[in-house]
Amino acid sequence: MSAGHGHGHAVNAAADRKLLSGALALILGFMVAEVIVGLAAGSLALVTDAAHMLTDAIAIALALLAIRLAAKPPRGGFTYGFKRVEILSAQANGITLLLLAAYFVYEAINRLIHPPEVQGALVLITGLAGIVVNLLATWLISKANRTSLNVEGAFQHILNDLFAFVATAIAGLVVLLTGFTRADAIAAFVVAVLMLKAGIGLVRDSGRIFLEAAPAAIDPQALGAELCAVPGVVEVHDLHVWEITSGEPAASAHILVAEGLDCHQIRIRIEEVLAERHHLTHSTLQVDHATEGRAEEHCADAHGAVHRSPTTAAPAPDPASPAH
Repeated sequence: MSAGHGHGHAVNAAADRKLLSGALALILGFMVAEVIVGLAAGSLALVTDAAHMLTDAIAIALALLAIRLAAKPPRGGFTYGFKRVEILSAQANGITLLLLAAYFVYEAINRLIHPPEVQGALVLITGLAGIVVNLLATWLISKANRTSLNVEGAFQHILNDLFAFVATAIAGLVVLLTGFTRADAIAAFVVAVLMLKAGIGLVRDSGRIFLEAAPAAIDPQALGAELCAVPGVVEVHDLHVWEITSGEPAASAHILVAEGLDCHQIRIRIEEVLAERHHLTHSTLQVDHATEGRAEEHCADAHGAVHRSPTTAAPAPDPASPAH
């Protein structure tokens, strides 16, 4: 017997698109100005920020495209639709952050060794203006659905850019007051470290979804034991928990119940446990009776651990069988 649940996903994609589009317009407008000022000031920190803002713009554009594709209904061989396009976008954002971090670490080290002339006043003014622009962009994206890894990827780009402008403004002030031009390279190095941290997180989280790992908040071993504790359940095997896309967990399992009990009622109870305790509203359960003497047939090819009810009595040894 099997059962499937419908989906209850109420993400307001139209609102997300509007918020992300507003942030994209802010980022693109300021990026052009920053490139011009950065080249005029000879500031690596400003050029670093401008390049990071370019990746911000690309990240938001990818997020907007992914939202549009994810909204398309399932068709043909794509039985889940295009929901994982959002995860592809998040992974692309993470990889971009890692590559940029590596490049800017290299450039920062070069400038620490051979510091160029830096116009501290221009760096300070542009850094302060960048803080204002990125605060607005961060505020806009923070109002979108950040449970989506796709939106979170764009948010991490913008947030890191905000930190970058804070570091840039501090570097500009230091250069202006002390003439210590290496402060610009130090600021770029700090930003690169922040980019590295965000990039690792995005690549890790998107990789877990692609590998169909269980959501971080769900322990499959504990879940199997919990399902076995449902009255009437004898055994749970072939238990799988994964995420279709961020925020959409799913589960499947083969459930054996004691003979003489109502499989449908036990299945309904298990679905309630999955939904109420673990937000697993998309589940596919095969429920059978644990026929005496044939229990092993059900789990001969089981994937993963086999969970048995602690109340299930072990079969008594056959006195006629030879001792081992």
